[in-house]
Amino acid sequence: MTMTDPDDTSQPPPPATDLRVERSGTRRYVGHSSRGARVEIGSADVEGVFTPGELLKIALGACTAMASDFTISRRLGDDYAATVRVSGDADREAERYPRLEEIYELDLTGLDPAMADRVLGMIRRSVDATCTVGRTLTAGTAIGLRFDTGIDRTGGDAP
Repeated sequence: MTMTDPDDTSQPPPPATDLRVERSGTRRYVGHSSRGARVEIGSADVEGVFTPGELLKIALGACTAMASDFTISRRLGDDYAATVRVSGDADREAERYPRLEEIYELDLTGLDPAMADRVLGMIRRSVDATCTVGRTLTAGTAIGLRFDTGIDRTGGDAP
């Protein structure tokens, strides 16, 4: 028997966002989310698109910024300005990014040096603890790939 706390006002988690990538042309794709977002994706020689590697870097920078948002806004206020730049060259032989570098641009000149150091430490701890993208990249992850081809693999062709 499970006991329920009558004071528990927490809501169930929202359903998982459905993500898909659809081909829109030669080396051009559009990423969609069930929440209505879209992003243009393509190769580096196509104007107006992000490459998959650029999206990976943007995801890391956004995760770093979002993981530290509460920590920083408590010290600097909700209207602080911040930019996270992410770079890293691909190793084309191995087809991977061996190292990504983040530069967090944040004006802490309004704080005394000791407080600025404490804030930077708090930011690093927040990012290390809650940036899912960074934690996943650091640890590595298993990736499954399945195919839905419309072909009946049980012995006959699909109708």
